[in-house]
Amino acid sequence: METQKQSSKKRKQVFPFGNYRSYYGYRIDQGTDEDPRLKVLRKEWFEGKECLDIGCNNGIITIQIAQKFCCRSILGIDIDSDRVQDAYWNLRKSARLSSSGNKPVKASKLQDKDHADDSGNRVTALSRVDTKEISEKHSSPEQIDLFTIVSFKRENFVQSRHPPGKNYDTILCLSVTKWIHLNWGDDGLITLFSEIWKLLRPGGIFVVEPQPWKSYESNRSVSETTAANYRNITIRPEQFQEILLDKIGFRTVEDITSGLTLSKTGFNRPILVFRK
Repeated sequence: METQKQSSKKRKQVFPFGNYRSYYGYRIDQGTDEDPRLKVLRKEWFEGKECLDIGCNNGIITIQIAQKFCCRSILGIDIDSDRVQDAYWNLRKSARLSSSGNKPVKASKLQDKDHADDSGNRVTALSRVDTKEISEKHSSPEQIDLFTIVSFKRENFVQSRHPPGKNYDTILCLSVTKWIHLNWGDDGLITLFSEIWKLLRPGGIFVVEPQPWKSYESNRSVSETTAANYRNITIRPEQFQEILLDKIGFRTVEDITSGLTLSKTGFNRPILVFRK
């Protein structure tokens, strides 16, 4: 019996959608003031704008964008309800840290994983009333603004119906395309790009950070679905730019990768900015 327990502990947990629990923990150095990708993003893409972050994971970059660029609103969505719970926990922690010091919250401070006292029900049930009650207990403008503009939701973007009338000024899709591609194939990738285009207002910005094909090879066997789709994928990441411009309809593209600080373990993938 004891052997079975030890074997179970050693068994590697699989994340077929890239929904790693500590995704940012191993890619951002402890003590880093902010996600390094924020250094190449521009304030005018976010300030006073309605934004959407697809595949937000634990919400750290979503929260940091709200803090640094003063969005009107930003919604983070993720396919994993556990990551959405983590995102709400990080939102509460970020607000507490901001109110106590009135300083930007370091990425490393949001890596604290010890939140077992917060049950899933409590986090999931964090409603507008809950956030209002929390914000009213503190006088910090930063905290009130954070709870007002940042929200999270569990959603499978590719398979969701997006009703007409809801549009965004800026949409981010950072290190997510590979997982959508592997799980839903070429059709899923085209659906992703098409829906993003529809949801963007005229002149809207789409920021995408595609993973290289080599990364697909490394993760192709995380599930039977990804293994099957990998064999049938015909679109490669280097073709994304052409597809987004010539087939989807985006007007311009800018490669902002050169301003990114490269590191062996950090986010050093291409970052492309498309304008509708």
